[in-house]
Amino acid sequence: MEIYKIFTIEAAHRLPNLPETHKCSRLHGHSFHIEVRIEGNMDDEKGWVMDFGEISKIVEPVIKQLDHYYLNDIPGLENPTSENLAMWIWQKLQARLKGLKTISIAETCTSGCVYRGPTGSSS
Repeated sequence: MEIYKIFTIEAAHRLPNLPETHKCSRLHGHSFHIEVRIEGNMDDEKGWVMDFGEISKIVEPVIKQLDHYYLNDIPGLENPTSENLAMWIWQKLQARLKGLKTISIAETCTSGCVYRGPTGSSS
């Protein structure tokens, strides 16, 4: 079974590896929606895969590092594309979040990415 929890951050960034003429090379911000998906077996006694509160407890410290910050200033996010942001979050969570399956980033309501780990599969 697969479960998910969605978090929202507000953050500014620019993409420094693009030509100056590209709009994303200029400073701008997004309301990023971050979806964390967990895969696992349902605990028959508790009736769930994992407590959503436990997911929040693990993910919130990572979210606090990003929310209302300039992403380019965060070590490892000097080129903060949605793809790089998803990989950065994965690296922060994988050791603590058993069954981590995907990190999805939506930077607008029509654009985003899904990261499935370094080998393309769950940990």
